[in-house]
This record gives sequence, structure tokens and C-alpha cells, in this order.
Amino acid sequence: MPDPSPARVLVVNAGSSSLKLAVLDRGGAVLAARTVERWSRDDLAPLRALLDEAGGADAVGHRVVHGGGRYEAPVLVDDAALAALDETVALAPLHNPPALAAVRAVREALPGVPAVACFDTAFHATLPAAAATYALPRGLTERYGLRRYGFHGLSHAYAARRGAELAGRPLEDLRAVTCHLGAGASLAAVRGGRSVDTTMGFTPLEGLVMVTRSGTVDPGMLLWLLRQDGVDVDGLERTLLRESGLAGLSGTSGDLRDVLAARDAGDDGAALAYDVFVHRLAREAAAMTAATGGLDLLVLTGGIGEHSAPVRRDLAARLAHLGAAVDDAANDAAHGDAVVSPDGSPVAVAVVTAREDLEIARQVREVVAAG
Repeated sequence: MPDPSPARVLVVNAGSSSLKLAVLDRGGAVLAARTVERWSRDDLAPLRALLDEAGGADAVGHRVVHGGGRYEAPVLVDDAALAALDETVALAPLHNPPALAAVRAVREALPGVPAVACFDTAFHATLPAAAATYALPRGLTERYGLRRYGFHGLSHAYAARRGAELAGRPLEDLRAVTCHLGAGASLAAVRGGRSVDTTMGFTPLEGLVMVTRSGTVDPGMLLWLLRQDGVDVDGLERTLLRESGLAGLSGTSGDLRDVLAARDAGDDGAALAYDVFVHRLAREAAAMTAATGGLDLLVLTGGIGEHSAPVRRDLAARLAHLGAAVDDAANDAAHGDAVVSPDGSPVAVAVVTAREDLEIARQVREVVAAG
């Protein structure tokens, strides 16, 4: 039987100002790719050049950060779906508008080519109600759709599947914690291949300490701050999103490499920043195991997860009571996908290169093949 799935999938990842494009074949090979750092939303020249290089595309996959409460799986984009997606803009005002602009631009350039919206929130749609529900009045929750949505789902889904492959075990049999550690950072508890808990919530601000984001802080403290002279909502939002995290604690850029360099030079603020980061990471990782019922697989991905041997070592050391450990030589030498735990370890610790493009292409092929 011939494969009904599209041979070449164009993956579109639109950021607030940048546009990442790639065309992947059925085997996952990248036929062509490019990044436009400052994308004008009516400029289709980079897209056309990419398609000429790749020999065209048979389907398109768009990364869309937020699917709201309506979309819990990838969806074929038609006029009705696009209109519904416009209603999600208020939930992700920084991320969804450029994504939807890219959807419209690519539809104009490739009329008749099927397009699929793939959501970062969709992987976490399987959270049980106990994990997804905030302890707020029911009327407020229902009126505004308040729940733990979770993010980085495309990365978590790929990391869990690829980590299981590296460990040589079926994902459905594993209790896994996946760690997406980059400028934004979150964890997912994966049991039976499904997300059952995660650290981000209604917004991507909740959870871990991040590069410039605070992660979870006491909401009562925020209310207290808003009652102080000189503190307003806009200023507090800026502080929590752009001036906190590793940057705010250390006084550096927040890039972990800068934090470690300052710490190694004797900077106490940078040392504290790293300690807070790892403490919160380990605490939340251990909490994820309460949702999975134990730990068989620990996966690290994203810029920090892939490239920081100290973070992997220190996290595993703090999770030793759960059976996690790294082999120092393997951990220090890890480049690309690798298992860094000792042979025979009860917990497989894997490093996985973040490949949301592969996850998007996989979802596109499933949706298009299903008709």
C-alpha cells in the first residue's frame, strides 16, 4: 500500500518577530531550512525561496502556542478553524497573532495545500481534572476558562518519545519526567505516553525559575506589591516576565553560561541564582513523580537541558533518592541525543535535542492521512 501521508511537510514556526521555516521528508531529513530574524508579515519571498530549494511542499504544519479550551489536538485549518483560532489571541497575545499571520500568509502562497495547526497546549489536554483545576470559585473558572493549560507540549511530546527510544523501552510502559529547559522552561509528568501534570499553567509564567521569568511566586506577595506606591500592573508584568529569573537574581543577562561564569569568578549573586534555579528544578521534578507514581525515565531537552552538563549532574544528584544518576564521563561528553545514566541504572537519564519540527511534521502527516 502506498503511504498516504504527505511526502514533504513545510514546518512554520512564527515568533514575535522571527520566522523559522523548514521542509522535512518522510524520514525526518531537513530538505531546506531558513530563519528570518525580522519578518515582515507580507513578505513571502523567503518562503518562496525555501520552497524552490526543497522542491515544494505537500502539506504545511504551523506551530501555534495556544489552542485554548477548544483545540486539544492538531486541526486541519479551514476558514472556520481560522476564525476560531482568532478567538485565542487574548490567551496568548504575544505568540498567537504572529502564528496566525503566518497561517494566512502561507495560505496565500500555497492555495490548496493542506495546512495543520499544531498546538503547544494540546499535549497537556490529557491532564486529569485534579491537575488542571485551580482552586478558584467555579463561576470565575467557568466564565473565563481558567485552567492549567501547560506549554512546550510539542517539545515534551517529542522528548518523551525520543527518550524512550534511547532507553530502549516502550514509552507506554514508562513513568517519565521531561524537562524542557531553555529561555522558557517547564516540566511534564508523562505516564503511559500521556501528560498527567506540568509546571506551567494558565500562562507560561508559572512554574520553574527561567532566564528572565520569575516562575511561581506567592500571589499574595503580588497583591501586596500592587498596593505599594510606584508599582502598577504594567510595571509588575514587565518585572515578572523580563527582569526576574536568573537575570534578576544574578545581575547578568540571565543566560546560564553568563551566570556560571560570574559564579566561577566569585559573584555571590550568580551563585545564589544558580542554586535557586537548580533547587526549584529538582523540587518540581520530584513533584512530577507524584503524578507519574515513580520515575523510570528523566529526559532533558532545550538549550540548557542539552548543553549544560552541570545542570544535568546537579539535578540527578538531587533526585538520587528516586534512583536518578549520571555517569560523569557520559554526561560531560554528551552531544546530541544520548543516554547519560550508568548502565543498569533504575532510571534512564537521556539528553534529547529539541525537535519540535519533527513532532509537527508527524502530527501533520497523521491529520492529513486521516483525511
